[in-house]
Amino acid sequence: MGKNKLLVVEDDAGLQKQLRWSLDAYDVITADDRESALAQLRRHQPAVVTMDLGLPPDPDGASEGLALLAQILAAAPDTKVIILSGNQDRANALKAIGMGAYDFHQKPLDADTLSLVIARAFYLHAMQQENRRMLQIQSDSPLAGIISRDPAMLKLCRSVEKVAPSSATVMLLGDSGSGKELIARGLHNLSTRHDKRFVAINCAAIPEHLLESELFGYEKGAFTGAQRQTPGKLELAHGGTFFFDEIGDMALSLQAKLLRFLQERVIERVGGRSEINIDVRVVCATHRNLKTLSVEGGFREDLYYRLSEIVLTIPPLRERAGDSALLAHHFRNKFCAGESRSLLAFSMEALAAIEAYAWPGNVREMENCIRRAVIMADGPQITPADLGLPDGQEESVNLRQVRESAEYQVMVKALSRADGNIVKAAELLGVSRPTLYDLMNHHGLK
Repeated sequence: MGKNKLLVVEDDAGLQKQLRWSLDAYDVITADDRESALAQLRRHQPAVVTMDLGLPPDPDGASEGLALLAQILAAAPDTKVIILSGNQDRANALKAIGMGAYDFHQKPLDADTLSLVIARAFYLHAMQQENRRMLQIQSDSPLAGIISRDPAMLKLCRSVEKVAPSSATVMLLGDSGSGKELIARGLHNLSTRHDKRFVAINCAAIPEHLLESELFGYEKGAFTGAQRQTPGKLELAHGGTFFFDEIGDMALSLQAKLLRFLQERVIERVGGRSEINIDVRVVCATHRNLKTLSVEGGFREDLYYRLSEIVLTIPPLRERAGDSALLAHHFRNKFCAGESRSLLAFSMEALAAIEAYAWPGNVREMENCIRRAVIMADGPQITPADLGLPDGQEESVNLRQVRESAEYQVMVKALSRADGNIVKAAELLGVSRPTLYDLMNHHGLK
């Protein structure tokens, strides 16, 4: 495997030679002005660029360097640009960071430190490319749009893969915005019906008197304004999959007609007399508790049992471990590309706010929030203000800190329960008395 390509933009021939020599782990390509640098960028597409801001025809200023930086990030937004600047150039180096440069390193150069910064830049670039490939694979897969590392969510995806080839009616339970339609489409795409139509209808969005004709169709003259025979959505889905979203909001009178369809697999158009055979796989979804609703008389119990041959529950985003940050990065990548912006980074405070927020609107709320942030962000970083979220208390992921914090809390609890009796507290904690004394000293407890 060949060496990684590194573009060095430097007009000082001596320094250029020194960099080429000290960075021999890379395939070093050099340029000494803006024009040649852009030509080399187009030709070699290096992942990492080091550059001096003082380039001809403005070797004592930073106008050429900053202009080149802007052009590099516009042409190849993922490029990691490392600014090599002198002490007196600190203000311009900070300006470059604000424009989206990856890092800066002060002259005189320390070869070891610079090598470390460059190696990390290559590593980060490779990780981002891998992330992009993963997203591409996910977008091409039948469960497109389901991005998760949460065990419960991954288990759900495996259940979808098992259930999809069957003809069983599936009920999806989950909060609004949690991805019920994505799962329904996944069931369709993984089924033998994938080449036929997927038809969805939202029972809560259509008035009761219109929903019947939407579902079953109508004959000419069936009601005022019915000027021609019109097939319903169920008829249009013949051979494919029909998705009833928010089925818990369907009127009781229509529930009886739906039950007959599920039992007989025939429909009659409104105003019609002939029965039409329909072959569809039925998937339904609701955020309501249908069992409770059926006890209260708001939903037919026989229909509930007919619809719930297989029940799949989608966990809300707040319960999906690590998924809020994972989805935030995914939507950031998607909307930066969509809005033609160079890739923005999340500030640590923004990530903490994302992880601390409960996301009552689930993935749909997250998507809208990140889109707004990408549009509104002024600098190269997305802040809590851009997100419109309350500041989050950054949660420590340092294992030692988390362990010590938990140790301290449980020790205080044990001492409180034992009313300060060391022997009893040690027994509760399952440690010896000397060990408890050591731990108390370590945490400054008297």
